[in-house]
Amino acid sequence: MDKKHRIIWLSVAVLLLTAAAVLHFTVSSFRIVPYLLGAAALVIIIDVFHKNWLALSGLFLGAAAFLRFALRGYAWWGYLAAFIAALVIAHRFLSRTLFRAILVLVFLGFSYFCFVEFFIIRDAFTDEDPKRDYVIVLGAAVYGKEPSLTLVRRLEGALTYLEEYPDSVAIVSGGMGAGENITEARAMHDWLVEHGIPEERILMEDKATSTLENLDFSFAIIRERGDEPDGNVAIVSSAYHLYRAKLMARNLGVEAVGVAAPWGRTLVMFNYFIREAFGVTHLWAFGY
Repeated sequence: MDKKHRIIWLSVAVLLLTAAAVLHFTVSSFRIVPYLLGAAALVIIIDVFHKNWLALSGLFLGAAAFLRFALRGYAWWGYLAAFIAALVIAHRFLSRTLFRAILVLVFLGFSYFCFVEFFIIRDAFTDEDPKRDYVIVLGAAVYGKEPSLTLVRRLEGALTYLEEYPDSVAIVSGGMGAGENITEARAMHDWLVEHGIPEERILMEDKATSTLENLDFSFAIIRERGDEPDGNVAIVSSAYHLYRAKLMARNLGVEAVGVAAPWGRTLVMFNYFIREAFGVTHLWAFGY
């Protein structure tokens, strides 16, 4: 491909990426179109630079840095781009035998990743007949005093649940982390009250700093009220998080049902599904 055609095709790729970004961030009705445009742009870029390892690896490293540091919620896409750049560099400098061995390891790793994702995706939905006396809402980041988008999604799921089951009591669980001016529990409590849930239906657990503590401390509150959490608890969390949360509850001796929060932006959700595979692996290996 000569220089003129390379410039033309790169211009087309840039236009496709621009259109994909605009549609993804501004027009929610075009759900699949941005991804098709982005995939087409990626194919063009790889085709243009497939013989230039330096340019191709540089592009993926640049994309990795942008996704990791310039956008919130795309960090694991950035790690994936950095990994692809590393493979490009390895292909350039390693012997064919060693590179093929690396590809075998990559294949095995990807196979394991798909195995883990099966369990995550299987439980990424609200269970049938989720009515329970208690619903535990798992915390997420708070920016100052404002709930993050992830936390708002979980609160929206909790709000729908509490409106559908008016006899259920909510336990909002989460302590105070870095960059937070109030506890996650307080932020959730205030959000639910502002959206019409009576304060007497909301209990706050404001000490937990992990999912395991969210559940353990919330179960303790239920027991302090004279009830038994086993079979009596629903857990509201992000779809990708439900398998791990329910497994942790089971490890604590409590069978709970899951309630999936509303789905967020697809690329951001995929980012968290990728990350969750590592969280599940840690849970399987170490029990927390």
